[in-house]
Amino acid sequence: MIRNADAPWSAFAPDAYIDINYRISGEVDLEIVRLMRDHFSRCFGGAAAHSARGVDVGAGPNLYPALAMLPWCDKITLLEYALPNVAYLERQASGEGFDPVWDAFWEVLVKDPAYRAVEPRKRFGEIVRVERANLFDLEDWQRWDMGTMCFVAESMTECPAEFERGVRAFMKVLEAGAPFAAAFMKESEGYIVKGIRYPAFRVAAEGVREIMGEYADDLVVHDLHHTVREGHEGMLLALGRRKSNCF
Repeated sequence: MIRNADAPWSAFAPDAYIDINYRISGEVDLEIVRLMRDHFSRCFGGAAAHSARGVDVGAGPNLYPALAMLPWCDKITLLEYALPNVAYLERQASGEGFDPVWDAFWEVLVKDPAYRAVEPRKRFGEIVRVERANLFDLEDWQRWDMGTMCFVAESMTECPAEFERGVRAFMKVLEAGAPFAAAFMKESEGYIVKGIRYPAFRVAAEGVREIMGEYADDLVVHDLHHTVREGHEGMLLALGRRKSNCF
């Protein structure tokens, strides 16, 4: 069994990962972005408040979760452990603006009026900050008003206990009532980036509902039957709000 600490995160290749997963935007990722957009818009009443503090836990080389939070936040923190991913995210949040590969996802987001009020590159550079952090060490961190965690807890370990610990850590950094979105590779057997194999825990919709239901109100788990490579059976997207009586 490969645990999180056993994986070679220092060798992770963000550009290769983006080439595999995001360079040509797939139907399922665009659907995830649409569902996140509509969920956050419902939660905030359709008005761009620019007052929430957002967090993307285990951001990796993926900007669309942060883009989905952009209209609602005055600060977004990207938490990431792998140093190559930290460097990539810091470049994206610099004054030069993020890479054009993310424009396709923004085109989905701007179909909602709240997103059309935002100039994404300028806003991203102004409010997004990157911090290195281990998912397992978040207990003493602040809590945030909204959050995302996409393809993290199930894509860092083969250990069931570490998967559950990762999901709980994410939920525990959210304030009561905080809207959240969490995506998972369904029944993943692991994945390869630039010749290196990384671990995964095989999770299905029932497992996500069971663990997240402890912490979430209005939980909906979308079972998206799209595959992007061999070795998994689709994607899962959990949407809801953080319970107020479970910390």
